[in-house]
Amino acid sequence: VDIGLKKDIAFASVVVLSFPDLQVVDSVVTESPVRFPYIPGLLSFREIPPLLAAFTQLQTEPDLVIVDGQGIAHPRRFGLASHLGLILDKPTIGCAKSRLCGQYEEPKSEQGSYTYLMDKGEVIGAVVRTRRNVQVVYISIGHRISLDSARTLTLACCRGYRLPETTRYAHKAASSKVPQNTPMIPTP
Repeated sequence: VDIGLKKDIAFASVVVLSFPDLQVVDSVVTESPVRFPYIPGLLSFREIPPLLAAFTQLQTEPDLVIVDGQGIAHPRRFGLASHLGLILDKPTIGCAKSRLCGQYEEPKSEQGSYTYLMDKGEVIGAVVRTRRNVQVVYISIGHRISLDSARTLTLACCRGYRLPETTRYAHKAASSKVPQNTPMIPTP
């Protein structure tokens, strides 16, 4: 799943892929008004309603959801992936491009290398190199999945790019609905 924003309109994208071949099976992009302001750490309240609207239009129910955002690697230990997983009662993984909290040692440069993201003595995620010599992604438990399974499944969904195919397809679908010549407002 991913969200694109233009002013006060959210373009929520859900793309369902087959596994392990990662072929698109279903795809929905909905357009909804944004009803909650941007407040750091409370992104779920802004993005969940548009995402839920998109999920209701799917023809194929996913078994697992990879969210472009955080799970428990969140200052409140309950990010977008955790919220969405709880509401949908589905296994969810947070796969974020940036870190909200915690510390880590840089993983080796090889594909699949990882270290743990730690905060106050607690493991809150894995810092994973999905390709050789690329920036890391931050993987965390969303709901109903272990960190090892989240890391393994996310890596299995990466095919030559830093981000999993699920996230890449969802981002492209959401971006395609934003009117031309309008910069997308990235969600932090």
